[in-house]
Amino acid sequence: MTVCLGFDYGVKKIGVAVGDTETNIANALTTVRAINQKTGWAEITTLIETWKPTKMIVGISHQDNGEGNEVTPKMERFSRQLEGRYQCPVELFDEALTTFEAKQLLFDEVQVSASKLWEVQDQLAAQLILQSWLNTQQQGK
Repeated sequence: MTVCLGFDYGVKKIGVAVGDTETNIANALTTVRAINQKTGWAEITTLIETWKPTKMIVGISHQDNGEGNEVTPKMERFSRQLEGRYQCPVELFDEALTTFEAKQLLFDEVQVSASKLWEVQDQLAAQLILQSWLNTQQQGK
């Protein structure tokens, strides 16, 4: 079984989800806040020590033409830092509008308040990223 952590990186907030390749299910965990654009490494370290992932998945965004956007280099840097700090393989995975999808799901279908939406949208986006990645792994078997 491979335990994975999924990340939806943002400059202000990073959504985190956990899943595994045995159950093929991802679950939203938490949102790590960046203070003054500094990543919350202490909180991420606690999550990694708790869940002991053997792989980490980071959502990466692209423009419609496939090229990176202004956030892409920051996502790539965050991925390199994760791998370097924790000596755990990191895979970039196309996030394909997961934050937008998470907002729609929470606001339209679940009808959460705007303040609650702000709290949980990133962790739900991380769950969608990780679930999509798990689904591709399952299809590859």
